[in-house]
Amino acid sequence: MQNLLEFYLGLRKKYPNKPAFATKQADKTFLSKSYSELIEDAHSFSEGLEGIEPGDRIALFADNCYAWMVSSIGICFSGAADVPRASDVTEQDIEYILNHSESKILVVENANVLKKILQVESRLTSLKEIIVLDESGLKSGSVKSSKFKLRNFADVIEKGKVAKSKSPKALEERMSRIKGNDLFTLIYTSGTTGAPKGVMLSHSNILSQVDYMPINLEEDDRALSILPVWHIFERIFEIFSMANGACTYYTNVRSLKEDLAIVKPTFMASAPRLWESIYGGIQGNILKASTTKKLFFSIATNLARTHFRTLQILKGRDLQLVPKSFFRKVFDFISALCLFLVSLIPYLIFDSIVLSKIRKATGGNLRGSVSGGGALPFHVDEFFNTIGIPVLEGYGMTETSPVIAVRTPDNLVAGTVGPLYGGTEIRLVDWKTGEVFLDTTRGLIEYGRKGEIHVNGPQVMQGYFKNQEATSKVIKDGWMNTGDLGIFTANGCLKIVGRTKETIVLLGGENVEPVPIEAKLLESELIDQCMVVGQDRKFLSALIVPNIQALSEYGADLSQIAGTTKVKEKIENEVKAKINAGEGFKSFERVVEISVLSKPFEVGDELTAKLSLKRHVITEKYAKNIDEMYK
Repeated sequence: MQNLLEFYLGLRKKYPNKPAFATKQADKTFLSKSYSELIEDAHSFSEGLEGIEPGDRIALFADNCYAWMVSSIGICFSGAADVPRASDVTEQDIEYILNHSESKILVVENANVLKKILQVESRLTSLKEIIVLDESGLKSGSVKSSKFKLRNFADVIEKGKVAKSKSPKALEERMSRIKGNDLFTLIYTSGTTGAPKGVMLSHSNILSQVDYMPINLEEDDRALSILPVWHIFERIFEIFSMANGACTYYTNVRSLKEDLAIVKPTFMASAPRLWESIYGGIQGNILKASTTKKLFFSIATNLARTHFRTLQILKGRDLQLVPKSFFRKVFDFISALCLFLVSLIPYLIFDSIVLSKIRKATGGNLRGSVSGGGALPFHVDEFFNTIGIPVLEGYGMTETSPVIAVRTPDNLVAGTVGPLYGGTEIRLVDWKTGEVFLDTTRGLIEYGRKGEIHVNGPQVMQGYFKNQEATSKVIKDGWMNTGDLGIFTANGCLKIVGRTKETIVLLGGENVEPVPIEAKLLESELIDQCMVVGQDRKFLSALIVPNIQALSEYGADLSQIAGTTKVKEKIENEVKAKINAGEGFKSFERVVEISVLSKPFEVGDELTAKLSLKRHVITEKYAKNIDEMYK
């Protein structure tokens, strides 16, 4: 298979009448479209496009929906590459992305997005036409453009049906001309610094991800879609679901709880923030529960943790940064076996009484969820795996299509992102000296040593669009410098420990990785978000957003809670309890001062679309708070 046109057309033959995508209706039922309907609609859409040649770019600014997928596949069928973004795209990004990508056509979700586009239409240089997915978007006639042709999605489909009947072989002819290294999608990163960079991913990049996916899905599986589909992680997961004939159900954060009960999904892609939120909700409910319920929950989770950890040792899946000696292995195995057998019956009893109810909240059929787009805090990671909801953390980036490593149900080592993805090679480099001390292509392995991760494989991007300088900075001789710091464990897994660009250098010259400290702080039920600061300072401090649920007794909203002296004192005590020598932190890694914030970090402001901290933005925005901590 040399391109995604072949892949998509093959779906119609493999799973003609199977449901492909399902959308929630007003009566709370889900209406599905079959694979045959999906491919027919996409084919019609492609033939309804005007003035498009293979290699052109077509932008797609919309959120998860069936029409999004039809448009995306249709753009692929036309031989063009899509340029995706969410419907909440800013005017600044609209102008930059459309002009930089030289997109000829733009597909938007509805009239509201269209109005944003028309605010800057005089500054758009390459765009010729706008297509609106929502059928009511143009019917009122209230939205007009003096520069662009405007059409409804349904009109494009109808025109395509006519064109398809006149030229039935056009799609096959285009398919024969598309090569594996041709551009499939151009994704503009919402990076933490500078203008967005256009990541060029080819047909071969995407197909390699599907070929090597180590997770089993079946035709009857139900996948819940909650992450933005324009993000490559969710998109790859939906393509993977299609490859296996599974059905994807579209939901959103507001109706997730309800839809989990209705759909009873068997698998889903997710982000760390989702699990942190669910974990916080569970802990918040326990705080308000009766003494008896608190006691039962504590016993159940402690028994489950013992069961999980001992089982990990018995299966050889306990985290091992360096290899164990033979005698240590034997000792650990015997100890774990004894503890496993002693605790098994009490665990099973409390699991059925307490933990099974938590699992039912996810629908009761969830076999697992792949978490990506950011680091999953260890306490959250272990909690869900402990109570029987397998969270398979993965690691990657847009520039690698995205997966570099991922855990599987059969290789689940908590605290790591799993073994390397099929076809992937890595090097670990000492970022200070440039020494390559681990290189999987040469069989050079050193366990337990931290280094900068460089990746080589079929998933590595072609480069940044029209930006050779930026490409050359991150790709050398086919090796992609991720900028992440990792350790290769004796389990054969990768553990992410920070980023070279995030490293804080204190006045005394000490190098500090803020991510492990932040992860430890986030274990506290009192802390919702945080960022450690201290570059060129004598000591570390932290900006902290308190957890409203856990501290509701001190105020009705965040501003009231943050302004309470008692809250600051409680959080200060919590920070001291979490970050100290007893927890494995060095003296210079202690957080000395804190500033309690009255506003959460939000996507588009302090957070990227992947929910990563925009450290430079936060540092600038809270400069006064930071200075105050160092007075």
